[in-house]
Amino acid sequence: MRSSCVLLTALVALVAYYVYIPLPGSVSDPWKLMLLDATFRIAQQVSNLIHSLGLSHHLLALNFIIVSFGTKSPWSTARVKVTDTDFDGVEVRVFEGSPKPEEPLKRSVVYIHGGGWALASAKIKYYDELCTSMAEELNAVIVSIEYRLVPKVYFPEQIHDVARATKYFLRPEVLQKYSVDPGRIGISGDSAGGNLAAVLGQQFNQDANLKNKLKLQALIYPVLQALDFNTPSYQQNVNTPILPRYVMVKYWLDYFRGNYDFVQAMVVNNHTSLDVEEAAALRERLNWMSLLPASITKNYKPVMQTTGNARIIKEIPQLLDARSAPLIADQKVLQHLPKTYILTCEHDVLRDDGIMYAKRLENAGVEVTLDHFEDGFHGCMIFTSWPTNFSVGIRTRNSYIKWLDQNL
Repeated sequence: MRSSCVLLTALVALVAYYVYIPLPGSVSDPWKLMLLDATFRIAQQVSNLIHSLGLSHHLLALNFIIVSFGTKSPWSTARVKVTDTDFDGVEVRVFEGSPKPEEPLKRSVVYIHGGGWALASAKIKYYDELCTSMAEELNAVIVSIEYRLVPKVYFPEQIHDVARATKYFLRPEVLQKYSVDPGRIGISGDSAGGNLAAVLGQQFNQDANLKNKLKLQALIYPVLQALDFNTPSYQQNVNTPILPRYVMVKYWLDYFRGNYDFVQAMVVNNHTSLDVEEAAALRERLNWMSLLPASITKNYKPVMQTTGNARIIKEIPQLLDARSAPLIADQKVLQHLPKTYILTCEHDVLRDDGIMYAKRLENAGVEVTLDHFEDGFHGCMIFTSWPTNFSVGIRTRNSYIKWLDQNL
């Protein structure tokens, strides 16, 4: 009875949501996006119910539902060999494209999947299909990392997993095994995976012990900061599918094992108010009034509280750690980063994270390509096959792979 009431309430809430908060007209395939978003919201309600009944952690339940929609075994084709293995104890799925006759050594991309540091898998069909396409079209070796997720591990263990697997892959004997050119290796990821890729790019750039450096980084609608949840894109897309603002704030708290009681305070930037000394030195690195163009800032105003909740940063200092928020890294860290591609979507709370990072990298002298999609939404690049095939998903994927082909 209780479960039926919860599900009925969820369905009524979803109907009301789409009546009172219609999807923007410029978004790709709006009705299809509405159904996808509704499916995800219902899955969240079900997982919350399971959690409230004490049966499982809500993120474990939600991820079980997501993975159940399609985990793929390593399936090789005539063009791409797919194998599951581990690199220094970290699970990876390796996609080996066919070599070009004129190039005995192949280029390579280390890919990190998204999912709020807590969801999805390198083995679900969406990422398997993406990496298969990359391997086939680029004639490359794609290493997709199956890093551990919240709530089994928390920050910074996800970073340690992707760093350990990537360093293992960069060993000369491993590159030789996969016939990879050590001078043509890139790092990439989407959403939280884009966050981890950006963090890895910064760490590897400063690691004097690494002989093989990354040639490029490609970040797909990356999440890059937790200082300001009222950038223009956060204000514009506060309830836009598939990543409403409150959900992104919860992902951050989950990543740090923080308290959900802080959500409402963080939504209005009480965690980085003017009386929070720890945030003072970082605000200029995230001054979106100077980092974003007028076409983005429009009439939006910064939200900066005079007094807030200093307890939040005291309890969760990781919120202001550049290892979690690479957008706030010191300029000296950014100066020697490799050539960078950043894909952003208009209908995404994280849009301005990517645009600001592109600007900061440009100011540091890094060559950057900012690829913006006016009809794009968060997560769109993995939705290219029926029944979740979106025109913008196909276009973003083609644009991303084309850039890799031209620059790797």
